Amino acid sequence: MSSKKIETALVSAGRDKKFTQGSVNAVIQRASSLVFETVADKKHATANRANGELFYGRRGTLTHFSLQQAMVELEGGAGCALYPCGAAAVSNAVLSFVGTGDHILVAGSAYEPTQDFCEKVLKKLGVSTTYFRADIGAELGSLMQPNTKVVFLESPGSITMEVPDIPAMVKAVRAVSPDVVIMIDNTWAAGILFKALEFDIDISIQAGTKYIVGHSDAMIGTAVSNERCWEQLREHSYLMGQMVDADTAYVASRGLRTMGVRLKQHEESSIRIAKWLSERPEVETVNHPALPGSKGHEFWKRDFTGSCGLFSFILKQRLSKQQLSDYLDHFEHFSMAYSWGGFESLVLANQPEEIQAIRPAETVDFTGTLVRLHIGLENSDDLIADLSAAFERIAAA
Repeated sequence: MSSKKIETALVSAGRDKKFTQGSVNAVIQRASSLVFETVADKKHATANRANGELFYGRRGTLTHFSLQQAMVELEGGAGCALYPCGAAAVSNAVLSFVGTGDHILVAGSAYEPTQDFCEKVLKKLGVSTTYFRADIGAELGSLMQPNTKVVFLESPGSITMEVPDIPAMVKAVRAVSPDVVIMIDNTWAAGILFKALEFDIDISIQAGTKYIVGHSDAMIGTAVSNERCWEQLREHSYLMGQMVDADTAYVASRGLRTMGVRLKQHEESSIRIAKWLSERPEVETVNHPALPGSKGHEFWKRDFTGSCGLFSFILKQRLSKQQLSDYLDHFEHFSMAYSWGGFESLVLANQPEEIQAIRPAETVDFTGTLVRLHIGLENSDDLIADLSAAFERIAAA
């Protein structure tokens, strides 16, 4: 693990001379076939194909190796697998460690496509899933079965943003089965605000589409693994054909260089806006891990080193269809779009029954409309004015 401060590591990680070859950034090496000059060279490449030696395009090029080395340094792992998107990172990481007849435990507040994968793909393969509530803590061990192979965590929870007691959960799982593979969707923390592998988690997964890329123009997934799980994750992901193109790997590497300053601005603006929202008469609750009173705030304060731009809030009323349309259709600075993590601010809304449909382990405890915001890099005064005008539209409707 590097002793460098995170801001320095984000700038320097993965920039070895063998990857940059005299330039500031890593070279973009696009290749399927990689040529061997001699039989001896071919044998050497074959023997070291899993250790950063140029072998075949699907194993990676210098561009991929640079990004992988950077992610390993930043998250403190033994290796990093790359995928075409975050959902691919989730599904292929799980598939690397389960087979027919196995069982997995999954956070009930996990990203909706993760739940869909469990219900529509794993179930078909004979792998069963049990979901657990966000506040289960040390009781998670009681859900373990003899055939439990994977425990999948997410923090904070998708959309509702509760922060679970990860150390208590990991300890409880390890007490029952030291060898079970524990994974976490670590996207909200961008892999650096919560150092998952330091909490005895085996694999830290990210949708690098979000903060690593940072500009909403490329998709990539990463999975950084500890030594124990790295070989199996690497080889199974390779056999399932998982890879990214060199240009996307380059864009992700370049995104790392500014991610530190971007995250600080996302955090500063989001906290300011979250505090402003908490004082609005229309708002029942603000779900921002960095705010006291948000579910799991004490765990965020203990385990995380910062926050980002994504949070949600719940209105005191359930908006009608007309109110919802009037609210969402006329923002000046907030756009309606899936994903998040780019420089632009985004807004989406869900009714309580829509959230209940993706909360298999617990009952939703609110009745008002939930609004999810991603706070971008615009001036926060402009964003507050935009949100204020939206509240006026609700009242007018």
